[in-house]
Amino acid sequence: MNEAVKIIAEAGVNHGGSLEMAKQLIDSAADSGADFVKFQTFRAEALVTRSAKKAEYQLRQDYGDDNQYGMLKNCELDQAGHVDLILHCRDRGIEFLSSPFDLQSIDLLVDLGIQIIKTPSGEITNKPYLIHVARQGKPVVMSTGLSSFDEVSRALQILITNGLDEEGITILHCNSQYPTPIDEVNLRAMTSMKSAFGVPIGLSDHTEGITTPIAAVALGACVIEKHLTLDKSLAGPDHAASLTPEEFKEMVSSIRDVEKAMGDGIKRPSPGELKNLFAVRKSIVASKTISAGDLFSSENLAVKRPGSGISPMNWDNVVGTRSKWDFDIDELIRV
Repeated sequence: MNEAVKIIAEAGVNHGGSLEMAKQLIDSAADSGADFVKFQTFRAEALVTRSAKKAEYQLRQDYGDDNQYGMLKNCELDQAGHVDLILHCRDRGIEFLSSPFDLQSIDLLVDLGIQIIKTPSGEITNKPYLIHVARQGKPVVMSTGLSSFDEVSRALQILITNGLDEEGITILHCNSQYPTPIDEVNLRAMTSMKSAFGVPIGLSDHTEGITTPIAAVALGACVIEKHLTLDKSLAGPDHAASLTPEEFKEMVSSIRDVEKAMGDGIKRPSPGELKNLFAVRKSIVASKTISAGDLFSSENLAVKRPGSGISPMNWDNVVGTRSKWDFDIDELIRV
């Protein structure tokens, strides 16, 4: 049996700097059946310049200043806030994750005992950052939005050459549009990376709805990350591309159904369908009245349900032999 798909509820910055809302997101993630709830750890001063412009999707939201700095400053979580959320996750039985966006944030999370480092897409070309991540010696889940195959390959090599075991790396295919148009998802890139790099793969999804992550699981994703919000109409950059608690719960349930449906790959009748065998399969029967001593032929034999007699696969072994008994029309043939 394959290990269950790990599902990450991306709370991100959808708390807007409110610990109370962050705890509500944790509650919703736990109630949905997600394995992890993930936040973002950063200091605005270390992440962006004060003049860095917002992305196009961020400009659609009237939130914070016109630049990234003001927007992100509103969403910072301090060390005490992290501790509070970690404890709340423990109370709710869900694992805490957070993506660090700078070196000090990596250190903060490691000091707080985090066991997995989830690297955001924007850091895949940040060599000092990747080196620092690798040297922590912890499993890494790396998002790959905006990146080419070569950039993913180089990032992997940086992690590996700086001491991270290849077995501890999971790659998440990602498209960094919020929301992502369905025709730009390119799920086959996920399977291509699995084949090329030989590491576990998954999907960090920003499409609307739940179709894409379900398809990703059917294609072999072992990790699914999806944004979670309490209300899509809230002010903030990521709410519109997030799932509501009800939608997230439906996604988790659907993923678990797909996992069950995948099976072990061995083609054989399932226990449940075997009870239908006789009703569906066919047997060799008499198409005319047959007397003992008559020669079986295509003139006096037919193939009909039920399948409790001689299989039609034995047709050639029956035709040309003589009957030992009398048979009425539609009676199952015996030899």
